[in-house]
Amino acid sequence: MYTFREIREAFTAEETGRQAPLFPFGVDLQEVLQKIREQPAYSSLREEIREEAQRAEQEPLLPLTFTQFHQFEKQGTRFEYERPYFDRRRRLLGLVYATLIDGTEQYLPVLEDLIWEICNEYTWCVPAHLPFGLEAARSNVRLSEEQIDLFASETGHGLAETLYLLSDKLNPWIAERIRTEVNKRILQPMYREPSRFGWESVTNNWSAVCGGAVGMTALLLEENPERLAGLIDRLLQAMECYMEGFENDGGCPEGIGYWLYGFGYYMYFAEMLESYTAGKLRLLDTDKCRRIAEFPLSISLSDGSFVNYSDASGRSSLHTGMVAQLVRRYGLQIPYLGKLVSLHQDHCYRFAHVSRNLLWSDQEMLGRSTPAGEWELADLQWIVSRQKAGNAMVAFSAKGGHNAEPHNHNDVGHFILHAGGESLLADLGAGVYTRDYFGEKRYTYLHNSSKGHSVPVIDGQEQQDGHACAAVVTEKVIEPGHIRLGLDLTAAYPGTKLEQFHRQFQWIFTEGVGRLSLTDRFAFTQAPHSLEEVFISLNEPVLEPGLVRWQGEKAEATLRYDDRPYSAAVEVIPTQAHLGQPITVYRLTLAAKELSARVEFAGEFEVKPVQ
Repeated sequence: MYTFREIREAFTAEETGRQAPLFPFGVDLQEVLQKIREQPAYSSLREEIREEAQRAEQEPLLPLTFTQFHQFEKQGTRFEYERPYFDRRRRLLGLVYATLIDGTEQYLPVLEDLIWEICNEYTWCVPAHLPFGLEAARSNVRLSEEQIDLFASETGHGLAETLYLLSDKLNPWIAERIRTEVNKRILQPMYREPSRFGWESVTNNWSAVCGGAVGMTALLLEENPERLAGLIDRLLQAMECYMEGFENDGGCPEGIGYWLYGFGYYMYFAEMLESYTAGKLRLLDTDKCRRIAEFPLSISLSDGSFVNYSDASGRSSLHTGMVAQLVRRYGLQIPYLGKLVSLHQDHCYRFAHVSRNLLWSDQEMLGRSTPAGEWELADLQWIVSRQKAGNAMVAFSAKGGHNAEPHNHNDVGHFILHAGGESLLADLGAGVYTRDYFGEKRYTYLHNSSKGHSVPVIDGQEQQDGHACAAVVTEKVIEPGHIRLGLDLTAAYPGTKLEQFHRQFQWIFTEGVGRLSLTDRFAFTQAPHSLEEVFISLNEPVLEPGLVRWQGEKAEATLRYDDRPYSAAVEVIPTQAHLGQPITVYRLTLAAKELSARVEFAGEFEVKPVQ
């Protein structure tokens, strides 16, 4: 990073500041707005923005009540408050960009009333991120309205960018209200209180999102260069913490969604900082940033499908503006970008994502298929192989790692089989976020516990959490269409009679079919009472003697094994996906019938697309 002397010099130089060429977005805004109005690639997003502005004009604003606010403290649920909260941010995006794109003043009255209501909110944080309970709030060094979480920082940035984009249209009272509230809720809490926010020292997305959003807000609103230099110096320390969360392989253990989130805000801020300082402060000019930028390529399974270990989604549309800017900067191979991301993909309606999708996207990059190949993230101990089978992709991924990763699941040794856009042997990704989900009961949830992953239950015990519960790579071969990976997983099952547990994957892709040989070898101090192999799917398995079949809409997978030593059963588990959608999980168990101090399981999987 940079010393304070370098930062101060950059902010006090004559050629820097808001008068710098192409500040704040690095583009000619009027030229880009004309492109947005004319190019077919923008048609769907344009219409969504117009529809949203019309809805905001016609439908009354939902209140944010104390009852909703108190629901998280009472029963640990978040949706009651967050739904109307995020609906306000959704309206803000639609109204601002409809006004810009169509050059209309039709929506200014409802936009100004909306901004007034957002400025009236008790706090810009969501209740789940405030000190828990009234006594904790009272004893905190900051008032609730001065707390800065992900969403408070994003709200401040959204309002600051709104003011920048529409400064000549908004009523001066509204402009002054934005400046006053952002200063009171975002900037002054950073300037005044010497104690740091918790997010300033974490190594996950929080440091980048909060730091990046606060930084962009300051670049857009702060007039004093000396004060701005001091704040940026502090925020760059938070950004360093974020970068420490990545190993040298550039992998993000939180998955594609949090990569888009955290690294997105990191690079949005970095691009604006570079623009403001006329290129004097350049955070993205590092080899590590380039490797981080390649993360979507490394974990793609097929077009729009990704490895989703931890609290990640298996399907995601990459932010086309963010990715296009990274491709231009680093000359990267282009990952699959189907079309401009829908306004409604992000249920939190973050201003930075949508604005950069509009301002930075390149329609020439859209529609290219995911490139085939093998990828390794050596520090994370993730491997991915994907190969073309006609017009479809067949893919395999497995992970080692440890059970204290950000957004951790107890899942070392877990794997995914994927074809035709479907994961037949799947990772469940994130469950519904509640208070307990991030508390002591985290590993009682199916999504987070090893019970919800394709790893064994040994002597009745699932994997445990903690950094010591880690895999050791014992063997690794990565070649085109071929992977062999050996993992010692003994440490993930402390407190058992286990002496050693070794899992070996042998993956070969030939003639449109992926074949995986899975071999588990167990050594115990004495025979265990029970041993179960477990395989997780969102497709119901059909059991035959020595054969299991999972049939999807566009793909199928089979498992062949010697069924004489094992008793097969399927547990059907209704649960919910991250946003509360009902899903059914099928948990296949193969329970060993006769147990001794040495046990070996061998299974042969095949996975392929079907017409």
